[in-house]
Amino acid sequence: MRIKKTLKGLYAMWYREFKVFQREKSRVISSLFLPLLWFFIFGGSMGSMTTMGDNYKIFIFPGFLVMTIIFASMFNGAYIVWDKKVDFLKEVLIAPHSRSVAFFGKTLGGMTDCLLQSYILMFIGIFLKIPYTPVSFLLSMFLLFALAIGLVGMGLILGSFMDSPEGFGLISSLVVYPLFLFSGALYPLDKLPAWLKIITHIDPATYAVDGLRNVILGTSTHSFLFNLAVIACFDIFFVIAGTWAFKRMKL
Repeated sequence: MRIKKTLKGLYAMWYREFKVFQREKSRVISSLFLPLLWFFIFGGSMGSMTTMGDNYKIFIFPGFLVMTIIFASMFNGAYIVWDKKVDFLKEVLIAPHSRSVAFFGKTLGGMTDCLLQSYILMFIGIFLKIPYTPVSFLLSMFLLFALAIGLVGMGLILGSFMDSPEGFGLISSLVVYPLFLFSGALYPLDKLPAWLKIITHIDPATYAVDGLRNVILGTSTHSFLFNLAVIACFDIFFVIAGTWAFKRMKL
């Protein structure tokens, strides 16, 4: 009986997040437009300045898949702040469910939003001549799924500690851009200076970008399984931290 009630609570939270996502079509369009804008403008300009040429666009495409997950996950953290302001979250948390159920329900809803956007971008990649194979396409989807768990959890943790949208916007910017820029999305990791390599090694997005390059392009610093294992550790940490943060969240 308790399991059935928990599943109903998870479904209710997931369904609410998904309906919000459906109503915000402009958000979906902007989340796809930004990576494509970087792909054509940055990829085209930098590609002309390197020996890679048009191959540079293909090289950076995995980074933009990760970029979609990063930015979309932070949007979900912002909704926590707004839910506090309109007292929706207070109504959720006084329901006969634990705060852990609320956290996991919002995580599932946020993951659905992130993955739909990143999978659409993956599909667009077919027309951009990204060299997928059926196996690499499926492995890429799985790796993005794994990354979304931890990043959505991170966004929800940030949202649980913030009280104003303005404050959340500032803090999330300090998280989003370093995650993306230090991930190696725009450059090869093997040519970095030693001090910068240390920073990239503690960035979880680095392992997602490297793993995607492994399965799509056949070139990477680490093996696919190593990258997946690091992301899994990252997921476990933020799921535990997110559960704790929701239990201590003040409304």
